[in-house]
Formats: sequence, C-alpha cells, structure tokens
Amino acid sequence: MEAFDRADSSEEGCEDATAGTKFSAMHRFIRGLGPGLVTGAADDDPSGIGTHSQIGAEFGYGLAWSFLLSFPLMVAIQEVAAEIGRVTGAGIARNLRRHYPLPILWLMVSLLLVANIINLGADLSAMGASLTLLAGGNAGLYTLLFGILCILFEVTLSYPRYASALKWTSLSLLTYVAVVMVAQVPWGHALRSLVVPELQFNIHYATAFVAILGTTISPYLFFWQAGQEIEEQHRHHAKPLCLTPRLAGPELRRIRIDTLTGMAFSTLISLAIVFATAATLHAHGIVDIATSSQAAEALRPIAGQFAFGMFALGIIGTGMLAVPVLAGSAAYAVSELAGVAGSLDAKPLSARLFYGTIAATTLAGAAIQTIGVDPARALYWAAVVNGVLAAPLMIVMMLIVRNPRAMGRLRIDSRQVVTGWLATGVMLIASLLFIGFSLTTFF
Repeated sequence: MEAFDRADSSEEGCEDATAGTKFSAMHRFIRGLGPGLVTGAADDDPSGIGTHSQIGAEFGYGLAWSFLLSFPLMVAIQEVAAEIGRVTGAGIARNLRRHYPLPILWLMVSLLLVANIINLGADLSAMGASLTLLAGGNAGLYTLLFGILCILFEVTLSYPRYASALKWTSLSLLTYVAVVMVAQVPWGHALRSLVVPELQFNIHYATAFVAILGTTISPYLFFWQAGQEIEEQHRHHAKPLCLTPRLAGPELRRIRIDTLTGMAFSTLISLAIVFATAATLHAHGIVDIATSSQAAEALRPIAGQFAFGMFALGIIGTGMLAVPVLAGSAAYAVSELAGVAGSLDAKPLSARLFYGTIAATTLAGAAIQTIGVDPARALYWAAVVNGVLAAPLMIVMMLIVRNPRAMGRLRIDSRQVVTGWLATGVMLIASLLFIGFSLTTFF
C-alpha cells in the first residue's frame, strides 16, 4: 500500500481542519482500494449477471438471503488468496509448484483454463449481443472486436495505468443501481427477504442456490487477486511480507479493508440485479432467462427504455472489466506453472508466455460462438468445471496459508482459519450438490 503524506499543519479553523481530515481519510481509503475492489467487481461479470437475472426472474426475492450468506464466505477466501500473494511474493500456482506434488498443479491449472475459456466465450458473447441490442449490427463481429480490444489494453498499457483503468471501470456496475431505482421494487418485501428466507424444497431452488455460490466464489478470482497483490508489491518496490514481517500489520489491514469493500460492492450489485429482475420480469410472469442480454431485452417493454439501456450498457462495462481478469488469471497460472516470470507491467517480448496466454484464451473464448457452441449451454458446463475446481483449490489454499515454509511467521490467525475452512466446507458441499444435480440432468 502506498505511503501517504501527513496533512500539513495550518492555522485554519477547526471546521476547515475537520473537513480536511475527513477528505484526507476518504482520499486514503479510495487510494488504498485496488485488487480487492477490482476482484469483487469482476465477480459481477456478464455471465454472473445472467445467473442473477435468472434467479430474480424465476424466484423473485426468494433467494436474496443467500447473498448475505455468501458475502462472509467470499471475504474469507479472497482474503486468503490476497495474503498468499502478498506474504509469499508468489501466486497460488507458484506456491503449489514449490510445496505440493506437481500433478495437483497441472490438474488445477488445466481445469482453470477450460473454465476460463468457456467463461470468456459467454462474457464476450453477452457483450456482443448487448451492443447489437443497442446499436444493431453483427453480434459475432462485435464479440471478436471486444476480445481484440481487451487484449490490446492488457498488452499495451503499463500496470499502473491498467490497474487504474480497471478500478474506474468498476463504476460501470452502478448502472444496476440506476436500474433498480426505476424498477418500482417493493422495498419492504425485498429487504425482509434478506433475513427471512422464502424456502422452496425442490431441485430447481437447490440448484439456483448452488449456482449463486458458484458464481460468487470462483477459482479465477483467487488467482487474479493473488497475482494483483504481487503486481502491487513490485510497483512499490517492496519485498514479500514473509521477509519483512514487521511491516505486515498495515499491509494486512489494507488487504482486509480492500477485500471487504470489493466483496460488499459485488454483493450489493448482485442484489440490485436480483431485485430489479424480480420487480419487473418475475412480477410479469417472465421466469426463463438464459443470458444477460435476454434479461436486458425483456426489461424494455416492462421497465422502459432507460432501464433497458442501462442494463445493456452495464453488461458491456462489466465485460470490459471481467474479460481481462479471466484472461489475466489464466496467464498468471500458466506462467507460474512453467516457472517463468509474468506481469502486466512487463514488456510483451519479455513475457511472451504471459501475454500469449492472455491472447490465446481471449481469442479462444471469442471463437466459441463462431463454431456454433451455445454460449448459455457452454456457461453451464463452465459452472460444472468451476464446481469441480473450487473446493479442492480452496483446500490447497488453506494448507498454504498454514504452511510455515510458505508463510513464515505470518500464518493466518484462528479467526481466518475458522472462516476460511467454513467457506471451504460450504463450497465443497455446494460443489458436490451441483455436480450431482448436473449428472441427474445429463443422464
């Protein structure tokens, strides 16, 4: 975290001094946000928006409570991922390479690549479809152009400029706050649903609950946040905290605040999408939404042109944030698997594998639609792969943060041990349920 200068003393009045102190505190808070905020915002990617839209359309407010349940679990595991990166100075894949059998690493990275490419295809396809809704034209061409644009940004921008761009792109999610404000939500019912579950005992409700966990606790976010902490460490010319444990206090507090803020932002936006679609689509009997662009189109005759436009623009904005995160997380994992350096601040020719992975995964995702694969169906199988990967990866992460060879004296405390293993246990149960439902549906 950057060091901040103390405010200059002055002879100004107490009121001005107080205002200056408040401004300074807010300035420090905003500047301290980074990997956690971007990770949380990227969690609400176009495919996640599609999932949340379907949940709001099909179940109304009946599953709103599950987002409050998933919030502390998200915070716990993303904080673990961030601390792995900042304390060890190495990403999750590199720590796996150092301390655990190589086949485990190969399996984890292979599953991550499969899931990320499919997710990239779904997100890019949703962005192309949304631009077609807004401006007309060829959705397939737009999908490819969005992929190329994201690659160019990642390859050509320096890390400080790129990190800043991602941070500001997260504001695109506020479009869904605008949508929910015009959706005529029955706020008494909506807010009550957060604490009073409207339970249904059927396979559709259970599958939707598991899908919420699967879209909020995603493996690519673990790799990304750990990698971003390393990027921040290099940007400030700092050493891993395991080598400088005396500096750990402020840094770990910064990680906690950043992660908490990012996951809270993500959860609020997810709820805004569920509330908006519950108040519009569900209330008008529209209960089957396969993609985020379908949700945007369905909103037009019900909530008006403004809500439709903001929803569609939000899909494009969040896609511009999420696509680089998906491709970047794959690039961090592949580079660490190969034991070579990879960084968004490196020159393209000095990090060929890193940038090559970004380009290859993004273009592979963009190509999914052109070869006739249904993006919605592909996303379903991406969720299955993520379900297979998430819980075992979380188990390994929890072993890393308790491993003194990796973390030195900065192993996580008892609070984080409890919350981290609780998140892992819930995700393990959810993954097994989801896989069971998937096999039942398939066969």
